[in-house]
Amino acid sequence: MHDKFRKKFKAGAGSPRLRQQIALEAAKRLLDVFPGDDAANPLGRLEAATESDYYSAKRKAAAVLGHSVRPGDLPSDDEVREQVVVVGKVRAAQADDDESEDEQPEPDDEEEPVALAASLDRFAVYRLRLAPLEAVKQNPKLHPEGDALYHSLQVFHLAREARPYDEEFLLAALLHDVGKAIDPRNHVAAAVEALRGAVTERTLWLVEHHMDLGAGTGRALNARQRKELDASEFLEDLKLLRELDDAGRATGVVVENLDEALAYIKGLEHEAYLNE
Repeated sequence: MHDKFRKKFKAGAGSPRLRQQIALEAAKRLLDVFPGDDAANPLGRLEAATESDYYSAKRKAAAVLGHSVRPGDLPSDDEVREQVVVVGKVRAAQADDDESEDEQPEPDDEEEPVALAASLDRFAVYRLRLAPLEAVKQNPKLHPEGDALYHSLQVFHLAREARPYDEEFLLAALLHDVGKAIDPRNHVAAAVEALRGAVTERTLWLVEHHMDLGAGTGRALNARQRKELDASEFLEDLKLLRELDDAGRATGVVVENLDEALAYIKGLEHEAYLNE
């Protein structure tokens, strides 16, 4: 059977681009399966969708895109939900511009997948990236504190004590591990791609390199990479982030919840010192 969405991509299995393409296609299929009139809240239409529905949509999406992808290389349900928001907004905008009430054009199949940061308020992006971390259980030997969200909130709490007005640093502390809910095998690269466009270059750099300092914490650096790291104007920030990342692994510590952490950072937008 001919499928109008079928086309070939050169990206390898499990690559960020392919995952995003599959997530986009799966989102369109889910919205078709769960129709509704609430264009402003496409995620609300999927409240009845089960894990099986998401998995089926992702497998069909990979098939029509011409790829045989292992289950572990499929995008996460969270990645699909991100594209549900994007597709919902695109369809709603096109429906508003369409003179016909009977037809709602779909996004152009030749368009690139839309970055979430281009469709949502940045704090909505942060929440969408952070919330799934609560379900990410970590190695108890390295992270006795428990799930990745609790760890991230501990690191944010320590960063708030050290740099209470440094929004870029606070965001790096809070968001540094968001990739663990997307691709646990390479959570740093996943986090960088997930946050690009929603944070500043300084914050993104800190997230990208937060595993580069300290024994046994991440990739081994060659001489050139180490020289570039040492020459960075953000090196001292990175050293502090590494210190706080290691310290944010205590059990039973009282910290801000996700809403409180985001509200604090958002409040910094109105601080008088920013306008001086």
